[in-house]
Amino acid sequence: MQDQDKSSELAAQVREAAAHKQPLRLLGLDSKAFYGHPVDAEPLSLATHRGIVRYEPTELVITARAGTPVAEIEAALAANGQMLAFEPPGFAGQASLGGAVASGLGGPRRPWGGAPRDLLLGVTLLDGQGRILRFGGEVMKNVAGYDLSRLMAGALGTLGALLELSIKVLPAPKVERSLVLNVARDRALQLMRDLARQPAPLSAACHLEDRLYIRLSGNASSVAAWEKQIGGDGGAGNDFWSKLRNHKLDFFQSERPLWRLSLPPATPRLDCEKEVLTDWAGAQRWVYSSCTAAELRHEVAKVGGHAILFRHGDTETPVFHPLNHVGERLHRGLKKTFDPAGILNPGRQYAAI
Repeated sequence: MQDQDKSSELAAQVREAAAHKQPLRLLGLDSKAFYGHPVDAEPLSLATHRGIVRYEPTELVITARAGTPVAEIEAALAANGQMLAFEPPGFAGQASLGGAVASGLGGPRRPWGGAPRDLLLGVTLLDGQGRILRFGGEVMKNVAGYDLSRLMAGALGTLGALLELSIKVLPAPKVERSLVLNVARDRALQLMRDLARQPAPLSAACHLEDRLYIRLSGNASSVAAWEKQIGGDGGAGNDFWSKLRNHKLDFFQSERPLWRLSLPPATPRLDCEKEVLTDWAGAQRWVYSSCTAAELRHEVAKVGGHAILFRHGDTETPVFHPLNHVGERLHRGLKKTFDPAGILNPGRQYAAI
């Protein structure tokens, strides 16, 4: 594993860009280049800024530089019986830790293991003036810094270039079992809701093409008891969950616009859901739709959700759910504070910010 601290060089690049008001496109290992609006700017690569800085398994915290491949992080954790609980996806390539947090995305385990923002204890970042700032730490004692760290998860680098991240890790389960039940979607939603209300050791729940996939994780006795109670067969193994996590299932191979809906789990099927993969026990839905963006977002907003045009969009449709007046004011205020010249990934998240 390469171990390189490029903080000084990266800071100098940002200061130079800020002096000339030169926009920068932040990238790590570029596995999520498709996500968000395209940025036409000089690249600022963090791929070589990598390495595990500190890892003490007994503390359940790992600190690593942003360019460190997620695969290297997970290998180090697995050697000590631990894991990144939000299962960051890699999609088309090898993901970096910084990109995993900046995207804010999580895999099938996220509802039970935690979102990136919930597990992020501290960050070191470069702001838009080339200053190195540190927020939070490796323990949750600096509440203000911890809250500022959380802002960076899902910000797509628009508030700063992540340099170093401290993340809470969790023990890996002793036993995992995957079950498959042949049920229609409405029945599957009900079953997932029922299981979520009980102390079942769920770690993933997905419905696709009249098949409900359930993953149980925990100690052997609990998993065995719930496996017997739920029934089904063991037709889904780790390969299914890996393909779901990284969008390698056949469902994701279409070139049509792919929508990611975040909804209250109990929400019944929406009119605009033409083809759907239901994940996170109903809370996340991957959808192909014949509705317009406005129609779909209106329907989603009525039930308290939001919709992201995740992939294969056009240049006219906003990728992220439009902000209300208060949300836009907050985003503009944060951008002005962290990146006053607006040079870091301008327009990547919201075209006008």
